[in-house]
Amino acid sequence: MDTAGRSGTSRLLTVPNLLSLARLALVPVFMWLLLRGDDVLALVVLAVATFTDLLDGFIARRFDQITRLGQLLDPAADRLFMLACLLGLAARDILPWWLAALIVSRDVFLIVVGIVLVNHGYGPLPVHRLGKIATFCLFYSLPMIVLGQALPAVAPFTDPIGWAFALWGAFLYWWAGILYAIQTGRLLRDGGANARPDRIR
Repeated sequence: MDTAGRSGTSRLLTVPNLLSLARLALVPVFMWLLLRGDDVLALVVLAVATFTDLLDGFIARRFDQITRLGQLLDPAADRLFMLACLLGLAARDILPWWLAALIVSRDVFLIVVGIVLVNHGYGPLPVHRLGKIATFCLFYSLPMIVLGQALPAVAPFTDPIGWAFALWGAFLYWWAGILYAIQTGRLLRDGGANARPDRIR
């Protein structure tokens, strides 16, 4: 029996990876509920997804189950949930389309930057703190807006917080994207010799 192949398979079928796959499977369920206006159930699905996100990260670190696949699945699930939330809220005229387009276009912009880097033989740039703060703001804001839709009684409190974080997060999201582009230009210009990715962390 090919023990190397079996070992490789076992490293793919880890508990964190299975949790990430389950979270990915919840994305269309969440969006369907959101589009139907079943905000309470959508919020429950979002809460379950958030819990599995925290759980798979804990298990991966605690039991040394960090894999390359997991490092791809985890952020993919997060981004898809954010995309589903943006599109679902915009389709219901809760979120303006311009804000959804602003946030989505930044991700498209970074995909183009990533393609440029790959074409020049470079890997992805390190994530800096501004990008993490922007992502946190957006991930925090959208559930707050959904919470206000699910529970109208708390909307006077959750909506202002959600909108503040959404607008601030969108601004920081693009600011981080521009810094990535500047860093990419510097890296390509200097051929990597003098580039200091840690300077904008």
